[in-house]
Amino acid sequence: MLQSWLPVPSDSDFSIHNLPFGIFSDERPARAGLAIGEWVVDLAAAYALNMFPHYPEAGSAFRKPVLNDLIALGRGFSEYVRKIVQAALCDRESALNQFSDHLLVPLKSVQMHMPLKVGNYTDFYSSEEHAFSVGQMFRPENPLFPNWKHLPVAYHGRASSIVVSGTPVPRPWGQTGQPGGVPAFKPTNALDYELELAFVIGKDSAIGRPVAVAEAEDYIFGLLLFNDWSARDIQRWEYQPLGPFTSKNFASSVSPWIVTWEALQHFRVPAPPQEPEPLPYLAHSPRQNFDLSLSVSIKPNNGEEFLVCKTHSRNIYWTAAQQIAHHTVTGCNLQPGDLLATGTISGREINQKGCLLEATLNGTQPVMLKNGVERRFLEDHDEVIMRGFGQKGDIRVGFGGLRGQVLPALHSFP
Repeated sequence: MLQSWLPVPSDSDFSIHNLPFGIFSDERPARAGLAIGEWVVDLAAAYALNMFPHYPEAGSAFRKPVLNDLIALGRGFSEYVRKIVQAALCDRESALNQFSDHLLVPLKSVQMHMPLKVGNYTDFYSSEEHAFSVGQMFRPENPLFPNWKHLPVAYHGRASSIVVSGTPVPRPWGQTGQPGGVPAFKPTNALDYELELAFVIGKDSAIGRPVAVAEAEDYIFGLLLFNDWSARDIQRWEYQPLGPFTSKNFASSVSPWIVTWEALQHFRVPAPPQEPEPLPYLAHSPRQNFDLSLSVSIKPNNGEEFLVCKTHSRNIYWTAAQQIAHHTVTGCNLQPGDLLATGTISGREINQKGCLLEATLNGTQPVMLKNGVERRFLEDHDEVIMRGFGQKGDIRVGFGGLRGQVLPALHSFP
């Protein structure tokens, strides 16, 4: 066990075993940092004090307003930075302690920014519990389409509208189906969240060359919490035959701190068995997931936060490696900063459902909050709070939370 001279609460997501990367600013411009407890290590300032002598070319990456250049230097570099900071946190004579006033910035005093420039974003549908329960609502005799257990189903989402935690989300307008098949144009009445994880791609793959499933994990830099906001009434009208479009392109939210692949290795667990056996390009052993505790709370306007979902990630059917192998099987190339999201993560029980579509059975059975308040879908000024962490003995590694508040729709439309 590593012991830090800097006090870190035992329930902190940002333990010395974590040290996630993010982009922050104070009175100075946005730059890279590592989170530890209630502090941010200013990596640009640490570089200026020669804390990372083996990578003299890395200074500009620490000063950029996104992490893409830092990520592109490879996992060897990011792990080197984490190890240097970990060692400094264990040594009271280190420069980090001696110059703490210069190198450590209180987390409560900083503004967090979008951690990376997302080039491409793909959203998968990899939780069997989610896919089955949604399918059962609309196709009770055939919940899973025939292809679902043969390939990781996905759609290509919109990268430009991915926003960092804390960014408000206005209620979107759109077309919704009405009796008789004539649509209405109005603000959505069925705004929903989706509890997901997103894998951050850390290096280029070559166009025209698939990534082998056995090598796929080498392309992952780290993970984020991900909220794929969805307008269910718009989605029902538009998704056939090509899938969701405007019902999901208006906003997706990410947590500000990227938890590295190495920090999450404490929480590897076997993935569930697959039946039937996938095609050879998707078959690999051992298939592994992460055992992470995940939750969603809703905080109504001027109300109390209420837990509506508590689930985990260990039973995801299609692993990150399989998602990457399938994504690139045609020769589609990946680039640093791309996001591959899991799709909604749900468990079997009603309090384990990662979206309101499932938790309310498509709005027919409300979720009860405190003091008689209920929700079928999200209302204006509701704040959605997602959390995720891994815990193994005294080792805790988490994401620090993901928040987003619903704003009213525009009162007039151009």
